[in-house]
Amino acid sequence: MTLGFTRVTQEQLDRAYTDPDWAEKYLRDEDLPGCYLEKAWAGIQFLLDAAGVSIDLYEDGCLIDKECIHLGWHAGMVADAARDLSATPFEALAAHFDPAKMSAEEIYPYRRCWDDDDLDYLREQYVELVEFFVATAASGGAAIRTFSF
Repeated sequence: MTLGFTRVTQEQLDRAYTDPDWAEKYLRDEDLPGCYLEKAWAGIQFLLDAAGVSIDLYEDGCLIDKECIHLGWHAGMVADAARDLSATPFEALAAHFDPAKMSAEEIYPYRRCWDDDDLDYLREQYVELVEFFVATAASGGAAIRTFSF
């Protein structure tokens, strides 16, 4: 299971709400600006939760399709996320990195096998996430969160 975000205009997001099939086809374009967190999303979410950052990468957003594959983040949500993420350096999250606890809680995807080497992987993905939200907010853009099974 992977999670990513794609930058869209507010008009494109509005169209996605009314025409989910259009959104599905549009988001297949691999050249669109985005952030692909791969399988790091749950580890990053664990760290955000532990640090008290009120962003839910999986749950936040407005439903676009019945399968919950795509959720829309309007420009205001993107701006709030950019502010909160850029105010949270990875070092603040890294203080909560606990491979044993993450494994015991079966944080996806490394069930029972998170280890110290995974911190760098999470750092790289978090930096990309912050850059995406800051750039998207600066452009006045919105985003679509995609979850792949």
